[in-house]
Amino acid sequence: MWLMVDWVLISNLGTALGTTVLAVATFISTRSANRSARLAERALLNGLRPILLPSNWSDAPQKVRFMEGKWMVVRGGHAALEISDNAVYLLMSVRNAGAGVAILHGWHLPPDSRAPLSPVEEFHRLTRDIYVPANDAGFCQVAIRDPESADFRNATAGAAGEGFAVDVLYGDAEGSQRVVSRFFITPGPAGHDDDVDWLLMVSRHWNLDLPAPRG
Repeated sequence: MWLMVDWVLISNLGTALGTTVLAVATFISTRSANRSARLAERALLNGLRPILLPSNWSDAPQKVRFMEGKWMVVRGGHAALEISDNAVYLLMSVRNAGAGVAILHGWHLPPDSRAPLSPVEEFHRLTRDIYVPANDAGFCQVAIRDPESADFRNATAGAAGEGFAVDVLYGDAEGSQRVVSRFFITPGPAGHDDDVDWLLMVSRHWNLDLPAPRG
């Protein structure tokens, strides 16, 4: 007995199978392309990412001018601090250990070094752009000109004790990958002229636009 071959059915099944195979191949290709794009984007971001640390003690001193014409000098790995009745001037020598240029945006003084990170809206914006090249030294300057402010109280009280913290907000050359690094300024042994030797340390970094490095 001869079986009747339904060529139409076979043709439809072949078309359906081909469509399925094409869909699977397209899905795999799209997934691979998306993964490649993510890897390329991550590589690009890594090439732009900055990270600020205290500079090396061997880095050259830096002389920096404040807005009102005041000049201060800071040595590598240190901070320079001057407090008067009306203002606090702080200059920190930092080094960019990242692969991209760091653009400094602002600063904030927490009440103590263990305080949680404050909202970015509470940071004081710098009056000028400060760039720190990759794998090079630079500076961050802070001027507090309001004696009634919490920043002034935190700085003066900390300087009279064991030190105080400064949160520095910065990002990459594209304005993204924002990071807040918490620096700590602490008094060291007095120098030969009895001036306080202000040491600079970093205690923590927060990523604002990327997943946190710690859970």
